[in-house]
Parts: sequence; structure tokens; C-alpha cells
Amino acid sequence: MTPIRTLCTAAFMICLSGQVFADAASHAANAETFLKLAHADKLTAPIYGQVEQLFSQRFAQAQAPESKKALMETYQAKAKASLDKAVGWDKLKPDMVKLYTSSFSEKELKDLIAFYQSPLGKKVQETMPRVTAQSAQMAQAKLETAVPEVNKLLEDMTKELVPADAKAAPAPAKKP
Repeated sequence: MTPIRTLCTAAFMICLSGQVFADAASHAANAETFLKLAHADKLTAPIYGQVEQLFSQRFAQAQAPESKKALMETYQAKAKASLDKAVGWDKLKPDMVKLYTSSFSEKELKDLIAFYQSPLGKKVQETMPRVTAQSAQMAQAKLETAVPEVNKLLEDMTKELVPADAKAAPAPAKKP
């Protein structure tokens, strides 16, 4: 290859790599925008709430006097700081951006952003947590009707796997 051709090829590759980096940065920026619209930073809020509730329950179980409530709150704050180190948004965000950029094209992310900014998208954001919770409650209620039958089937299978006479028979002696 001639020196000029090599130089032109190198210049082309540099320009191309710049475009790839720009595309990757744009893709990541769209993922971040979508995650913000989807309130992904609130993803771990239930965990924080559960941990806070655990401390409150332990406080109540210990029958601690109200004068010790500040102590409980201090420990809750320490637990929150510990959670922040593990699952704070600043820890999750880079991995979430990677997940979304590997799962959705840039165009798909732009489409999702447009949807979440639309009136219907906003309604979905507001309504889906309640709809999902109610759906889970309905499924749980229906499931409860099957639990006795499933438990009976488990018992029946166990009886067939381990016959009654095998349970009563002593274990064979080991030879020395």
C-alpha cells in the first residue's frame, strides 16, 4: 500500500471511529433519558422501605422506650448509607445504561422516550404500578384455591416415593 493510501485509510478509520463513539454516546444519552422518564432511579425504593421497616419492627419487638427512637433512626440512616453504597442510583445507572443500550436500538429508545412523554405514556407511568399490584393480588387469590390440592398431590407423591413399610424398616447394618 502506498504511503498516501495508508494515510487516507488511517484518516478514514479515525473519522469512522469518531462516528462510532458519537453514536455510542448518543445511544447512551438516549438510554439515560429513557431511564429518567421511567423513574428507574426509584427502582430500589421498595428495598429502602423494607429495610427501614425491619428496623422499626425490631425496635417494636424489643419494646424499646420512645426515648430510644433516635437510636433506631441513627441505625436506619446507617443502613441507608450502606444500601446507597451497594444499590444507590449512582452505582446502578452505568449498568442500567449498558443493559438498555444492549437491549434497545437507539431508534427504539427514541420511540420509548416519545411514548413516555406522550399523554398515554404518562398515564401508563401513573397507572401501571397499581394495575400490576392489583393483578398480582388477583392471581394470588386464585392461586390460594389451588394450594390445598397441590399440597395433597405433594403428599401423595411422597407416599408413592417412600412406601410406608420402607419408613418403618430399620436401616441395614453396615459390615465391618
